[in-house]
Amino acid sequence: MRADRLMAILLLLQRREQVTAAEVARELEISERTARRDLDALGVAGVPVYSVQGRGGGWRLVGGARTDLSGLTAGEARALFMVAGPASSGTPAGKAALRKLVRALPEPFRAQAEAAASSLVTDPHGWGSSRAEPRQPRFLDELQDAVIRGVQVRLGYVDRERSGTERTVHPLGIVAKGPSWYLVATTDAGRRTFRVDRVSSVDPTGEPVHRPADFDLAESWRAIADEVERRRTPLEARAVCPPQALGVLRIGFGDRLEVGGSTADGRIEVVIRGNDELAGELAGLVAYLEVTGPPGVRDRLASIGDVLVARYGPRGNGQKYDGAARS
Repeated sequence: MRADRLMAILLLLQRREQVTAAEVARELEISERTARRDLDALGVAGVPVYSVQGRGGGWRLVGGARTDLSGLTAGEARALFMVAGPASSGTPAGKAALRKLVRALPEPFRAQAEAAASSLVTDPHGWGSSRAEPRQPRFLDELQDAVIRGVQVRLGYVDRERSGTERTVHPLGIVAKGPSWYLVATTDAGRRTFRVDRVSSVDPTGEPVHRPADFDLAESWRAIADEVERRRTPLEARAVCPPQALGVLRIGFGDRLEVGGSTADGRIEVVIRGNDELAGELAGLVAYLEVTGPPGVRDRLASIGDVLVARYGPRGNGQKYDGAARS
């Protein structure tokens, strides 16, 4: 909710000539330390906030606390919305604060401020279950600027086979997915997603982007991510487990776990997605679930069981597995 607090602080600065960290803390019911950190964050984001030291000091907006935020340049307004937009897009309070702030901006700044608020989506999970901080690639700023200004770009791109191409694209938004950044854009071949670290050149054409009226970056990315995950995890295993095992399964499989209803004996139906290694993953969880299908996954689990018995059972004597387990 930090983005909501940043906007609330800015609105507070509008209404008063000067505020102290203690006043901000009381208004927002946060600690003074958090208030100081948020005030510093506004400055880092490009908002013209500065501190006055000594007795009677506090924090002010450059140019005075004007209700139209005339102290903000267009770039500074965009910088604020870059910070506030991704987090606020998912919360009613954030959306309400954004609407208030948009009304307070001078008319020439509003379109680009709104574009900045919807230009970026942060998806903290990498592909799979890992989390990592995004690393900023070379052309990220240029592409985000094109999204905000709504201009087409001539894009140089190197695909995974290291083949270079150039094409004109209509940038629609930027997504940070785990450690990677992606450009969502419309092309002559339809909507496409480009890894920003594979972009080799960006040349704005000056022509306006044709943006679908109903386009929503967050919804579009959810559809893209779901499709990628389906391709990465084409296999599905059905299973049942006791309710107390769900926590372990959620930790192990994350978004690949789908929880269903209860069975007559009180167990929970689940579906787990995976790739060719799915049976191996499930084999380590036999104490928590019973796989009911499909037959191919059950057969593979039985093969793994044969190998384990042969190697570690009372008569296995640690014999070497020769790959001849049943299929």
